[in-house]
Amino acid sequence: MAQQAYMTETDNGGSGPERRRDRFRRLMNRLISGWRGDPGIWRRGIVLAALAVVLALVMLLHARVPNTIGNLGSLTETFLPWLGLLIPVLLLLALVRKSATALIALILPVVVWLNLFGGLLTDKTGGGGDLTVATHNVNADNPDPAGTARDVAASGADVLALEELKASVVPVYEKALAPTYKYHSVQGTVGLWSKYPMSGVRAVDIKLGWTRAMRATVTTAQGPVAFYVAHMPSVRVKLKAGFTARQRDTSADALGEAIADEKLPRKVLLGDLNGTMNDRSLNGVTSQMRSTQGAAGNGFGFSWPASFPMARIDQIMVQGVEPVSSWTLPATGSDHLPVAARVNLDTGS
Repeated sequence: MAQQAYMTETDNGGSGPERRRDRFRRLMNRLISGWRGDPGIWRRGIVLAALAVVLALVMLLHARVPNTIGNLGSLTETFLPWLGLLIPVLLLLALVRKSATALIALILPVVVWLNLFGGLLTDKTGGGGDLTVATHNVNADNPDPAGTARDVAASGADVLALEELKASVVPVYEKALAPTYKYHSVQGTVGLWSKYPMSGVRAVDIKLGWTRAMRATVTTAQGPVAFYVAHMPSVRVKLKAGFTARQRDTSADALGEAIADEKLPRKVLLGDLNGTMNDRSLNGVTSQMRSTQGAAGNGFGFSWPASFPMARIDQIMVQGVEPVSSWTLPATGSDHLPVAARVNLDTGS
């Protein structure tokens, strides 16, 4: 019987993995034999090889792409991970052109991309933690504010920040969140809801002329934590003006100064920064604080737009506390996805 089983497996060409490996070997052999003895494999594809080198340099030296023309540097950094999609395109063209030169050159952008973003491909989420926090740009034109409030409250967040709150709809959020959160404060278009007592609540001036940032002390079981909520000005990509982010950049610098002046050692920033961690214009903030997604997330955690997330512009950042896990929440009636994180307050970093 064993011999019959062996003969059947042999007649079928071996096991599944063995057959796949055999097909791959035959494919590679045909490819190599087709290229063998063809001196053109080194002469063809010079342009493709040059494009691969340029792609690698743009990713490697993204901080040197100038912002003087339409904030091109910040625009590049906002969507920097997506430059990796050009690699398989160049690979396909190199195979079609049968260019060994282009194939070898492609090693450069692959190595650079993995160096920049390879760490985000691994799952760094852990268990435990003392506090769950969440933030959500609810969208001023949200068709279902009450449903959105219930959805984010169901996330289990102990502290919740909301941005883009329209004054006429604030009572809807307050009513929907009241059963879950005993304490809250709304300052301008941002608000903070907490299961723990809040004190020291005040607006934070981010140089806009109206309130889109706030600060509060949340007294947790492990002691006080300074919470900042911010909604940076929107950015736009315009044909003539480029990436219009000047007002956002000014506000980011002001927010960075406020956080630097904070007396409490444990700080959490929640909000829509309208920029990614790669964007140099947010250095006033990102140089001081860690992203929970980068430290304890699984994947890129893109949050905008909700219909097809392409960038992580909604941020949870910390200083003096340790991120344990970070994730995005299901879509609501907003054009942003909510994001959440769990942090450990006992072992600061």
